[in-house]
Amino acid sequence: MRMQQADRPVALVSGSTSGIGEAVARRLAADGMYVVVHSRRSTEAGQALAAELGGAYVQADLAVEDEARGLVEEALGRFGRLDVLVNNAGISWPIPHDDLAAATPADWRQLLEVNLIAPWVLCTTALPALRRAPGGGSIVNITSHAGVRPKGSSVPYAAGKAALNHVTRLLAAALGPDVRVNAVAPGLVDTPMTKDWPRVHEVWRDRAPMRRPAQPADVADLVASVIAHTYLTGEVIVLDGGLNLT
Repeated sequence: MRMQQADRPVALVSGSTSGIGEAVARRLAADGMYVVVHSRRSTEAGQALAAELGGAYVQADLAVEDEARGLVEEALGRFGRLDVLVNNAGISWPIPHDDLAAATPADWRQLLEVNLIAPWVLCTTALPALRRAPGGGSIVNITSHAGVRPKGSSVPYAAGKAALNHVTRLLAAALGPDVRVNAVAPGLVDTPMTKDWPRVHEVWRDRAPMRRPAQPADVADLVASVIAHTYLTGEVIVLDGGLNLT
């Protein structure tokens, strides 16, 4: 049964049971939004977080198109509206960036299905609801400095993030003024996924002007600011502690 339309903004944050996504979900809930929490497998953590935040949890494998569309449809079914979409879910693994043969066609397909095609499916499925959002809808794509700075990451990962940066700009040009579309492109973020990357952590400590990786809350603060800024669209904002200067 469809819920009566929510009385305050609703945000869907993909991949939001840990790391950056969890921090974004917590920040948007603190800002007064209902948050739809999502994961592919972490059902118990997702349900617990959604209950804590007063939102809802939906499980979906974003590599499966029907499940990706179903995630948006379920969010709308729970709350009757969607104001914000944060495309955070993504996958990566440490393929050596200087070993081109290490990335197989299967690696490319798996990365692009989750990191590029799934955000596109979520955007296009959410678009009618976002266009109806009071004051205009907002899409924030979490990309990567690897999609801006052509070194230091595996080729398929960096290429997928670069493509998502450009999709961000294309959507912003097409959807204004009804929907604002921006990207936040972090460098290294201190999350469970990156804790086993000691060499990458050394790069940030030794070379980035800020001398540390970002914390998930750093990214969440920027995402919240981007959503709140009603004149900002088509921007890819790099958040890498100044490593791009080196």
